[in-house]
Amino acid sequence: MIKKMATLNHEIIEFYDKFSAWEHDIVKGKSFSLAQIHTVEVLGAHGKMRMKALSDKLGITTGTLTVQVDKLVATNIIERHPHETDRRSIVVELTKLGKELYHEHNDLHLALTQKITQNLSSEQKELLLTCFTSMNRNFRIT
Repeated sequence: MIKKMATLNHEIIEFYDKFSAWEHDIVKGKSFSLAQIHTVEVLGAHGKMRMKALSDKLGITTGTLTVQVDKLVATNIIERHPHETDRRSIVVELTKLGKELYHEHNDLHLALTQKITQNLSSEQKELLLTCFTSMNRNFRIT
């Protein structure tokens, strides 16, 4: 069992490295950083949200997020609004241009997902979905 876990560990690391390199390649030459694109991805997938909730989803501090959001506001990708009922909170959401960027980037992710799962059976794809869903629900950084 220990040998299988070690093999699984190495496979996860190899997949992460390949996926990370792919993501860096697709943003290379663009006017956005990978961290900024991740911010767009979360807002595109979940809709408008408070800065604190967004920073939690991204796993970064609100200070770091503020720097990213400032740049994305300056390029008309994100809009910043005061929260309707909580004066202390700021809500951010994608602009029309931001939504276009999100869909463009998401389409690249979908194409990659189709490519890397093309040799899997329907059952294997279902199992992979079940595994990722379970792992994401239980993922905690301690």
